[in-house]
Amino acid sequence: MRKRSLRALGCAFLVGTGLFGLSLGAPAEKDTADPAFPRELVTFVPFDGNPIFTGRGAGFWDHTIRERGWILRVDGVYRMWFTGYGGQREDLKMLGYATSSDGLTWKRHADNPIHRQRWIEDVMVVLLDGTYYMFAEGEKDHAYLLTSTDGIDWTRRGTLDIRYTDGKPLSPGAFGTPTAWHEDGIWYLFYERGDRGIWLATSRDMKVWRHVRDEPVLVPGPDAFDARYIALNQVIRHKGRYYALYHGAGTARRPRAWSTAVATSKNLVDWKKFPGNPLLGDNQSSGIYVHDGTGYRLYAMHDAVRVHLPSR
Repeated sequence: MRKRSLRALGCAFLVGTGLFGLSLGAPAEKDTADPAFPRELVTFVPFDGNPIFTGRGAGFWDHTIRERGWILRVDGVYRMWFTGYGGQREDLKMLGYATSSDGLTWKRHADNPIHRQRWIEDVMVVLLDGTYYMFAEGEKDHAYLLTSTDGIDWTRRGTLDIRYTDGKPLSPGAFGTPTAWHEDGIWYLFYERGDRGIWLATSRDMKVWRHVRDEPVLVPGPDAFDARYIALNQVIRHKGRYYALYHGAGTARRPRAWSTAVATSKNLVDWKKFPGNPLLGDNQSSGIYVHDGTGYRLYAMHDAVRVHLPSR
């Protein structure tokens, strides 16, 4: 739910970026003795031009950006959805959109904010069969769904109906940072409750989501960096395994310092954390992998967008 800044220990994915004039510095080395965490997933270096996208300051609707934003590369164009607001905690959080040809230099959409009807933050997007599915967090940290055919005009589909394994509705309270994965006709939904754990529910029709089990599939700790809070940002599949990027915090003090980390699973239920976590510290979180056509980069999304490139 909250997030970041900079200490470039990182994550990677077989990337020959083809970018020139980047000052990458010396890569931060990670222990990759565990074959479940190959080097290309756990070693990145920061782009010398960070941050690459920020809030615009006083007088703008996107004075500040926050929480998880999302980037997809579609037909060679990087498309980013982000949350902007006036800078005060109570200000309405609205949806912005920007595009880029290289994932480094961004142009805001002329009609921003593109969705201003309701509070929206912590967004993620799945593109499936020509439809964009956006999972977002609204007021009171309640997750909901929107859809679009172009990624710009969005229709709200309602709050997610999450049930326990016995079919009873979820108990009152927060259920936020929704992260979706689709495979073989089944939707998988990861979400957190007050950042105290990550639960998993599934659905075939996206109308009712039922828990796989009523206990969280990922919990804080045992390391200090995520000892108290945890939220999952993204799931990808690589070499027959699933990988989840998540962020964690170790204390209840505010402002909290968040870190980005990775875990792996063979079945989306049983997860193993990387022993070399965190990948990014210094309050960098809401991390996501973005494919650049050759491999993956690691972006940290709050409260400025920073990109970390693969170590060679």
